[in-house]
Amino acid sequence: MPRPRKRLAGPAGPDKKGPSGKRPKSENPGELSATVELSGSQKTAASNNCGETPSNHWLMKSEPESRLEKGVDVKFGIEDLKAQPKQTACWDGVRNYQARNFLRAMKLEEEAFFYHSNCKEPGIAGIMKVDVQFIRMMKRFIPLAELKTHYQAHKATGGPLKNMALFTRQRLSIQLLTQEEFDFILSLEEKEPS
Repeated sequence: MPRPRKRLAGPAGPDKKGPSGKRPKSENPGELSATVELSGSQKTAASNNCGETPSNHWLMKSEPESRLEKGVDVKFGIEDLKAQPKQTACWDGVRNYQARNFLRAMKLEEEAFFYHSNCKEPGIAGIMKVDVQFIRMMKRFIPLAELKTHYQAHKATGGPLKNMALFTRQRLSIQLLTQEEFDFILSLEEKEPS
């Protein structure tokens, strides 16, 4: 599970490990530094801009409730991000190789949903931009149960959430969203819960 933390001062050299004991992602955080395997619908979403630099949307999971992992509290909810200096934090602690590749593929200014996971009521709590900076709270919290209802209906009818990774790759902590998925979820904040 990702554990966003403040970055420590001091750049890491090419042969040096950074403050967290890991090699830095890239000298230029906006630069693609890994090959990312995408599903068919994700490839389409990533290449729809024909010649332009594609802008992706993401869903990033974090735990808003206290839980100790190897003696460290991994709690980090959207309120914690909002309370950071400049409302910005480093997103680290990602262990899954595909999630790490997605993290490396992200570009500055791309938007992501901040998803609360492993808690009493999981769901989308807000929007941030990569490298992660708070943008705003959702107008209303969109719970996982509501998203699942839409996913099941869309699976049968071919709607926007029919292939959403939140349901097809549940354990993946960072997920690529299509523009259609992102826009549909944004539209839900204006509607009464079903």
